[in-house]
Amino acid sequence: MSKAFIAGSETTAFGSFPDRTGRDLFAEAGRAALDDAGLPPDAVDEVYYGNFVGTLAENQGHQGPLAAEALGTTAPSRRIESACASSGLAVRDAVRAVRSGEADLVVAGGMERMSNMGTAGATDGLSRAADDLFEIRAGVTFPAAYALLARAYFETFGGDREDLAAIAVKNHDNALGNDHAHLQESIVVDDVLEAQEIAAPLGLYDACPISDGAAAVVLASPSYAADHGLDAAVAITGSGHGGDTMALQDRDSLAKTPATREAAEMAYDEAGIDPDDIDLAEVHDCFTIAEVLALEALGLYGDGEAIDAAANGETRRDGSLPVNLSGGLKAKGHPVGATGAAQIAAVSSLLEGTHPRSDALEDATVGLAHNAGGTVASATVHVLEVVA
Repeated sequence: MSKAFIAGSETTAFGSFPDRTGRDLFAEAGRAALDDAGLPPDAVDEVYYGNFVGTLAENQGHQGPLAAEALGTTAPSRRIESACASSGLAVRDAVRAVRSGEADLVVAGGMERMSNMGTAGATDGLSRAADDLFEIRAGVTFPAAYALLARAYFETFGGDREDLAAIAVKNHDNALGNDHAHLQESIVVDDVLEAQEIAAPLGLYDACPISDGAAAVVLASPSYAADHGLDAAVAITGSGHGGDTMALQDRDSLAKTPATREAAEMAYDEAGIDPDDIDLAEVHDCFTIAEVLALEALGLYGDGEAIDAAANGETRRDGSLPVNLSGGLKAKGHPVGATGAAQIAAVSSLLEGTHPRSDALEDATVGLAHNAGGTVASATVHVLEVVA
Protein backbone atom coordinates (compact mmCIF):
# COMPACT_ATOMS: atom_id res chain seq x y z
CA MET A 1 0.00 0.00 0.00
CA SER A 2 1.16 3.56 -0.65
CA LYS A 3 2.33 5.65 2.28
CA ALA A 4 0.68 8.74 3.77
CA PHE A 5 3.48 11.04 4.89
CA ILE A 6 3.09 12.99 8.14
CA ALA A 7 4.06 16.51 7.13
CA GLY A 8 3.14 18.13 10.44
CA SER A 9 1.33 17.52 13.71
CA GLU A 10 0.41 19.31 16.93
CA THR A 11 -1.74 19.07 20.02
CA THR A 12 -2.96 21.67 22.44
CA ALA A 13 -2.31 21.27 26.11
CA PHE A 14 -4.82 18.80 27.58
CA GLY A 15 -6.66 19.91 30.70
CA SER A 16 -9.70 21.81 31.89
CA PHE A 17 -10.57 24.80 29.70
CA PRO A 18 -14.29 25.46 30.20
CA ASP A 19 -14.09 29.02 28.91
CA ARG A 20 -12.60 28.11 25.52
CA THR A 21 -14.68 27.01 22.54
CA GLY A 22 -14.12 23.86 20.57
CA ARG A 23 -13.39 25.76 17.39
CA ASP A 24 -10.77 27.81 19.23
CA LEU A 25 -9.03 24.67 20.52
CA PHE A 26 -9.02 23.03 17.09
CA ALA A 27 -7.75 26.21 15.48
CA GLU A 28 -4.78 26.19 17.84
CA ALA A 29 -3.85 22.58 17.07
CA GLY A 30 -4.67 22.65 13.36
CA ARG A 31 -2.89 25.88 12.49
CA ALA A 32 0.15 24.81 14.50
CA ALA A 33 0.21 21.50 12.59
CA LEU A 34 0.12 23.40 9.28
CA ASP A 35 2.89 25.68 10.54
CA ASP A 36 4.88 22.57 11.46
CA ALA A 37 4.43 21.38 7.87
CA GLY A 38 5.32 24.82 6.50
CA LEU A 39 2.08 24.93 4.50
CA PRO A 40 -0.75 27.49 4.21
CA PRO A 41 -4.40 26.64 4.89
CA ASP A 42 -5.36 27.06 1.23
CA ALA A 43 -3.14 24.08 0.34
CA VAL A 44 -5.53 21.71 2.18
CA ASP A 45 -7.71 19.51 -0.03
CA GLU A 46 -9.94 18.04 2.68
CA VAL A 47 -10.49 18.13 6.45
CA TYR A 48 -11.42 15.11 8.57
CA TYR A 49 -12.59 16.07 12.06
CA GLY A 50 -13.30 13.75 14.98
CA ASN A 51 -15.72 14.75 17.74
CA PHE A 52 -18.08 12.83 20.01
CA VAL A 53 -20.21 14.99 22.34
CA GLY A 54 -20.01 18.41 20.69
CA THR A 55 -23.71 18.45 19.96
CA LEU A 56 -24.26 18.22 23.73
CA ALA A 57 -21.27 20.13 25.11
CA GLU A 58 -21.46 23.04 22.68
CA ASN A 59 -24.96 22.73 21.27
CA GLN A 60 -23.37 22.49 17.85
CA GLY A 61 -24.04 20.17 14.97
CA HIS A 62 -22.60 20.38 11.42
CA GLN A 63 -19.14 20.75 12.88
CA GLY A 64 -17.09 19.81 9.82
CA PRO A 65 -17.28 23.24 8.16
CA LEU A 66 -16.51 24.92 11.49
CA ALA A 67 -13.38 22.79 11.83
CA ALA A 68 -12.26 23.80 8.34
CA GLU A 69 -12.97 27.46 9.06
CA ALA A 70 -10.92 27.19 12.23
CA LEU A 71 -7.97 26.19 10.05
CA GLY A 72 -8.58 29.15 7.72
CA THR A 73 -10.02 27.20 4.79
CA THR A 74 -13.35 26.30 3.25
CA ALA A 75 -12.06 22.98 1.94
CA PRO A 76 -14.56 20.09 1.96
CA SER A 77 -14.82 18.74 5.49
CA ARG A 78 -16.67 16.21 7.55
CA ARG A 79 -17.20 15.34 11.17
CA ILE A 80 -16.49 11.72 12.07
CA GLU A 81 -18.00 10.19 15.20
CA SER A 82 -16.96 6.85 16.63
CA ALA A 83 -17.01 7.66 20.36
CA CYS A 84 -13.46 7.68 21.77
CA ALA A 85 -12.12 6.43 18.42
CA SER A 86 -13.44 9.44 16.50
CA SER A 87 -10.15 10.98 15.43
CA GLY A 88 -8.44 7.63 15.01
CA LEU A 89 -11.10 6.95 12.40
CA ALA A 90 -10.68 10.48 11.02
CA VAL A 91 -6.99 9.71 10.44
CA ARG A 92 -7.86 6.39 8.82
CA ASP A 93 -10.32 8.03 6.41
CA ALA A 94 -7.73 10.69 5.62
CA VAL A 95 -5.11 8.01 4.91
CA ARG A 96 -7.50 6.28 2.54
CA ALA A 97 -8.22 9.55 0.73
CA VAL A 98 -4.51 10.15 0.20
CA ARG A 99 -3.88 6.57 -0.91
CA SER A 100 -6.76 6.63 -3.38
CA GLY A 101 -5.41 9.72 -5.09
CA GLU A 102 -8.52 11.75 -4.31
CA ALA A 103 -6.51 14.16 -2.14
CA ASP A 104 -2.86 15.14 -1.93
CA LEU A 105 -2.91 17.10 1.33
CA VAL A 106 -5.37 16.61 4.17
CA VAL A 107 -5.75 17.63 7.79
CA ALA A 108 -7.09 14.98 10.16
CA GLY A 109 -7.71 15.59 13.82
CA GLY A 110 -10.28 16.16 16.47
CA MET A 111 -11.40 18.04 19.54
CA GLU A 112 -13.41 17.52 22.68
CA ARG A 113 -14.46 19.96 25.38
CA MET A 114 -16.21 18.36 28.35
CA SER A 115 -15.17 20.21 31.50
CA ASN A 116 -17.93 22.78 30.94
CA MET A 117 -20.47 19.94 31.31
CA GLY A 118 -19.36 19.09 34.87
CA THR A 119 -18.54 15.59 36.03
CA ALA A 120 -22.15 14.36 35.98
CA GLY A 121 -22.83 15.89 32.58
CA ALA A 122 -19.64 14.53 31.04
CA THR A 123 -20.29 11.08 32.51
CA ASP A 124 -23.79 11.12 31.03
CA GLY A 125 -22.51 12.28 27.65
CA LEU A 126 -19.76 9.67 27.53
CA SER A 127 -22.18 6.91 28.52
CA ARG A 128 -23.91 7.38 25.17
CA ALA A 129 -21.11 5.39 23.57
CA ALA A 130 -22.71 2.34 25.22
CA ASP A 131 -25.88 0.51 24.14
CA ASP A 132 -28.84 2.64 25.21
CA LEU A 133 -31.43 -0.15 25.26
CA PHE A 134 -29.40 -2.73 27.19
CA GLU A 135 -26.78 -0.72 29.12
CA ILE A 136 -27.46 2.99 29.54
CA ARG A 137 -31.05 2.47 30.74
CA ALA A 138 -29.76 0.00 33.29
CA GLY A 139 -27.43 2.64 34.70
CA VAL A 140 -24.17 1.42 33.20
CA THR A 141 -21.40 4.03 33.02
CA PHE A 142 -17.94 3.47 31.59
CA PRO A 143 -16.16 3.01 34.94
CA ALA A 144 -18.67 0.25 35.65
CA ALA A 145 -18.28 -1.27 32.19
CA TYR A 146 -14.49 -1.38 32.41
CA ALA A 147 -14.76 -2.78 35.93
CA LEU A 148 -16.70 -5.68 34.40
CA LEU A 149 -13.90 -6.15 31.86
CA ALA A 150 -11.32 -6.11 34.65
CA ARG A 151 -13.24 -8.69 36.69
CA ALA A 152 -13.63 -10.92 33.64
CA TYR A 153 -9.91 -10.67 32.91
CA PHE A 154 -8.92 -11.51 36.49
CA GLU A 155 -11.29 -14.50 36.51
CA THR A 156 -10.03 -15.76 33.15
CA PHE A 157 -6.29 -15.08 33.31
CA GLY A 158 -5.46 -13.94 36.84
CA GLY A 159 -3.90 -10.70 38.06
CA ASP A 160 -4.82 -8.19 40.73
CA ARG A 161 -5.13 -4.51 41.56
CA GLU A 162 -1.40 -4.13 42.18
CA ASP A 163 -0.73 -5.14 38.58
CA LEU A 164 -3.10 -2.41 37.40
CA ALA A 165 -1.59 0.09 39.83
CA ALA A 166 1.82 -0.40 38.21
CA ILE A 167 0.32 0.75 34.90
CA ALA A 168 -1.02 3.94 36.47
CA VAL A 169 2.33 4.67 38.13
CA LYS A 170 4.20 4.10 34.86
CA ASN A 171 1.98 6.38 32.81
CA HIS A 172 1.96 9.16 35.40
CA ASP A 173 5.75 8.98 35.45
CA ASN A 174 5.88 9.30 31.65
CA ALA A 175 3.58 12.33 31.73
CA LEU A 176 6.01 14.24 33.94
CA GLY A 177 8.09 14.96 30.86
CA ASN A 178 5.12 16.10 28.76
CA ASP A 179 4.19 19.75 29.29
CA HIS A 180 0.92 19.17 27.39
CA ALA A 181 -0.23 16.45 29.79
CA HIS A 182 -3.29 16.94 31.98
CA LEU A 183 -1.98 15.12 35.07
CA GLN A 184 1.65 15.98 35.73
CA GLU A 185 2.00 14.41 39.15
CA SER A 186 4.06 11.50 40.40
CA ILE A 187 2.25 8.66 42.16
CA VAL A 188 3.23 5.35 43.75
CA VAL A 189 1.44 2.02 43.93
CA ASP A 190 0.02 2.72 47.39
CA ASP A 191 -1.58 5.94 46.11
CA VAL A 192 -3.49 3.89 43.56
CA LEU A 193 -4.50 1.15 45.99
CA GLU A 194 -5.63 3.58 48.69
CA ALA A 195 -7.57 5.93 46.38
CA GLN A 196 -11.35 6.14 46.39
CA GLU A 197 -13.00 3.13 44.79
CA ILE A 198 -15.00 4.03 41.68
CA ALA A 199 -16.24 0.63 40.51
CA ALA A 200 -14.58 -2.43 41.99
CA PRO A 201 -11.87 -3.35 41.27
CA LEU A 202 -11.13 0.08 39.75
CA GLY A 203 -10.31 3.16 41.81
CA LEU A 204 -9.78 6.83 41.06
CA TYR A 205 -6.21 6.40 39.79
CA ASP A 206 -7.25 3.60 37.45
CA ALA A 207 -9.25 6.09 35.37
CA CYS A 208 -8.23 8.82 32.96
CA PRO A 209 -9.36 12.40 33.66
CA ILE A 210 -12.13 14.33 31.92
CA SER A 211 -10.09 16.48 29.55
CA ASP A 212 -10.46 19.26 27.00
CA GLY A 213 -8.10 19.59 24.05
CA ALA A 214 -7.46 19.19 20.34
CA ALA A 215 -4.98 17.52 18.02
CA ALA A 216 -4.27 17.61 14.30
CA VAL A 217 -2.10 15.79 11.79
CA VAL A 218 -1.22 16.96 8.25
CA LEU A 219 -0.98 14.06 5.80
CA ALA A 220 0.54 14.28 2.33
CA SER A 221 0.78 11.93 -0.64
CA PRO A 222 4.28 10.76 -1.62
CA SER A 223 4.16 12.84 -4.81
CA TYR A 224 3.04 15.97 -2.98
CA ALA A 225 5.72 15.54 -0.33
CA ALA A 226 8.40 15.12 -3.00
CA ASP A 227 7.18 17.96 -5.23
CA HIS A 228 7.02 20.42 -2.32
CA GLY A 229 10.17 19.30 -0.56
CA LEU A 230 8.33 18.52 2.68
CA ASP A 231 10.38 17.51 5.68
CA ALA A 232 8.38 14.35 6.37
CA ALA A 233 10.53 11.70 8.02
CA VAL A 234 7.63 9.53 9.23
CA ALA A 235 4.77 7.96 7.30
CA ILE A 236 1.69 5.92 8.11
CA THR A 237 2.31 2.60 6.40
CA GLY A 238 -0.54 0.57 7.85
CA SER A 239 -4.10 1.42 8.89
CA GLY A 240 -6.78 -0.87 10.29
CA HIS A 241 -10.34 -0.63 11.63
CA GLY A 242 -12.19 -3.30 13.59
CA GLY A 243 -15.60 -3.66 15.20
CA ASP A 244 -17.53 -5.62 17.82
CA THR A 245 -21.00 -5.71 19.38
CA MET A 246 -22.03 -2.64 21.35
CA ALA A 247 -23.58 -4.41 24.33
CA LEU A 248 -21.19 -6.38 26.52
CA GLN A 249 -23.82 -9.06 27.06
CA ASP A 250 -23.58 -10.07 23.40
CA ARG A 251 -19.85 -10.82 23.43
CA ASP A 252 -18.26 -14.23 23.65
CA SER A 253 -15.71 -12.99 26.20
CA LEU A 254 -15.22 -9.85 28.25
CA ALA A 255 -11.54 -10.66 28.71
CA LYS A 256 -10.62 -10.00 25.06
CA THR A 257 -11.17 -7.19 22.56
CA PRO A 258 -11.50 -8.65 19.05
CA ALA A 259 -12.10 -5.25 17.42
CA THR A 260 -8.53 -4.28 18.27
CA ARG A 261 -7.18 -7.62 17.06
CA GLU A 262 -9.00 -7.20 13.73
CA ALA A 263 -7.72 -3.65 13.28
CA ALA A 264 -4.16 -4.66 14.18
CA GLU A 265 -4.05 -7.56 11.76
CA MET A 266 -5.22 -5.26 8.98
CA ALA A 267 -2.65 -2.59 9.82
CA TYR A 268 0.21 -5.10 10.13
CA ASP A 269 -0.70 -6.67 6.80
CA GLU A 270 -0.75 -3.31 5.03
CA ALA A 271 2.59 -2.29 6.54
CA GLY A 272 4.16 -5.70 5.90
CA ILE A 273 5.28 -6.10 9.51
CA ASP A 274 4.69 -8.35 12.51
CA PRO A 275 4.04 -7.34 16.15
CA ASP A 276 7.67 -8.17 16.93
CA ASP A 277 8.73 -5.26 14.70
CA ILE A 278 7.04 -2.65 16.93
CA ASP A 279 9.53 -0.49 18.87
CA LEU A 280 7.00 1.59 20.85
CA ALA A 281 3.26 1.93 21.22
CA GLU A 282 0.65 4.44 22.28
CA VAL A 283 -2.43 2.46 23.30
CA HIS A 284 -5.90 3.41 24.48
CA ASP A 285 -5.67 3.26 28.29
CA CYS A 286 -8.85 5.05 29.34
CA PHE A 287 -8.67 2.71 32.34
CA THR A 288 -5.63 0.72 33.45
CA ILE A 289 -7.21 -2.59 32.43
CA ALA A 290 -7.64 -1.18 28.90
CA GLU A 291 -3.87 -1.07 28.43
CA VAL A 292 -3.66 -4.78 29.26
CA LEU A 293 -6.48 -5.69 26.89
CA ALA A 294 -4.94 -3.60 24.12
CA LEU A 295 -1.45 -5.08 24.39
CA GLU A 296 -2.83 -8.60 24.10
CA ALA A 297 -5.25 -7.87 21.26
CA LEU A 298 -2.46 -6.10 19.36
CA GLY A 299 -0.43 -9.30 19.50
CA LEU A 300 2.32 -7.63 21.48
CA TYR A 301 1.62 -10.11 24.28
CA GLY A 302 -0.19 -13.42 24.35
CA ASP A 303 -3.57 -13.78 26.05
CA GLY A 304 -3.14 -13.44 29.81
CA GLU A 305 0.49 -12.30 29.53
CA ALA A 306 0.29 -8.48 29.61
CA ILE A 307 -1.19 -8.07 33.09
CA ASP A 308 2.20 -7.84 34.84
CA ALA A 309 4.15 -6.20 31.99
CA ALA A 310 4.30 -2.82 33.74
CA ALA A 311 5.07 -4.33 37.14
CA ASN A 312 7.93 -6.28 35.55
CA GLY A 313 9.29 -3.15 33.88
CA GLU A 314 8.74 -4.42 30.34
CA THR A 315 6.51 -1.54 29.20
CA ARG A 316 8.29 1.23 31.09
CA ARG A 317 10.33 3.69 29.11
CA ASP A 318 13.52 1.74 29.82
CA GLY A 319 11.83 -1.59 29.11
CA SER A 320 11.83 -3.82 26.06
CA LEU A 321 8.59 -2.28 24.71
CA PRO A 322 7.89 1.28 25.91
CA VAL A 323 4.14 1.88 26.07
CA ASN A 324 2.43 5.26 26.43
CA LEU A 325 5.55 7.38 26.68
CA SER A 326 3.27 10.42 26.34
CA GLY A 327 1.58 9.49 29.62
CA GLY A 328 -1.27 7.80 27.80
CA LEU A 329 -4.91 8.70 28.25
CA LYS A 330 -4.40 7.89 31.93
CA ALA A 331 -2.16 10.90 32.60
CA LYS A 332 -1.74 12.82 29.35
CA GLY A 333 -5.52 13.14 29.30
CA HIS A 334 -8.43 12.01 27.16
CA PRO A 335 -10.26 14.75 25.24
CA VAL A 336 -12.27 12.05 23.50
CA GLY A 337 -12.50 13.39 19.95
CA ALA A 338 -8.83 14.40 19.94
CA THR A 339 -7.26 11.28 21.39
CA GLY A 340 -6.63 9.21 18.25
CA ALA A 341 -4.93 12.07 16.41
CA ALA A 342 -2.95 12.96 19.55
CA GLN A 343 -1.62 9.39 19.68
CA ILE A 344 -0.51 9.64 16.04
CA ALA A 345 1.18 12.98 16.80
CA ALA A 346 2.96 11.48 19.82
CA VAL A 347 4.25 8.42 17.97
CA SER A 348 5.41 10.58 15.06
CA SER A 349 7.35 12.95 17.30
CA LEU A 350 8.81 10.05 19.29
CA LEU A 351 10.12 8.47 16.10
CA GLU A 352 11.42 11.82 14.85
CA GLY A 353 13.26 12.40 18.13
CA THR A 354 11.40 15.62 18.97
CA HIS A 355 9.22 14.32 21.82
CA PRO A 356 10.30 14.96 25.45
CA ARG A 357 10.51 11.18 25.95
CA SER A 358 12.42 10.40 22.73
CA ASP A 359 15.60 10.06 24.77
CA ALA A 360 14.17 6.81 26.14
CA LEU A 361 14.36 5.26 22.66
CA GLU A 362 17.35 3.93 20.79
CA ASP A 363 17.15 3.41 17.02
CA ALA A 364 13.34 3.21 17.06
CA THR A 365 11.90 3.04 13.54
CA VAL A 366 8.42 1.52 13.91
CA GLY A 367 5.64 2.76 16.18
CA LEU A 368 1.99 1.91 16.71
CA ALA A 369 -1.07 3.94 17.71
CA HIS A 370 -4.22 2.21 19.00
CA ASN A 371 -7.49 4.10 19.53
CA ALA A 372 -10.67 2.46 20.86
CA GLY A 373 -14.31 3.52 21.01
CA GLY A 374 -16.57 2.78 23.97
CA THR A 375 -15.84 -0.65 25.41
CA VAL A 376 -13.88 -1.35 22.21
CA ALA A 377 -16.90 -1.80 19.98
CA SER A 378 -14.74 0.08 17.48
CA ALA A 379 -10.97 0.34 17.20
CA THR A 380 -8.34 1.76 14.88
CA VAL A 381 -4.69 0.82 14.64
CA HIS A 382 -2.01 2.72 12.73
CA VAL A 383 1.56 1.70 12.02
CA LEU A 384 4.05 4.54 11.66
CA GLU A 385 7.54 4.09 10.25
CA VAL A 386 10.62 6.22 9.76
CA VAL A 387 11.01 6.60 6.01
CA ALA A 388 13.72 9.27 5.71
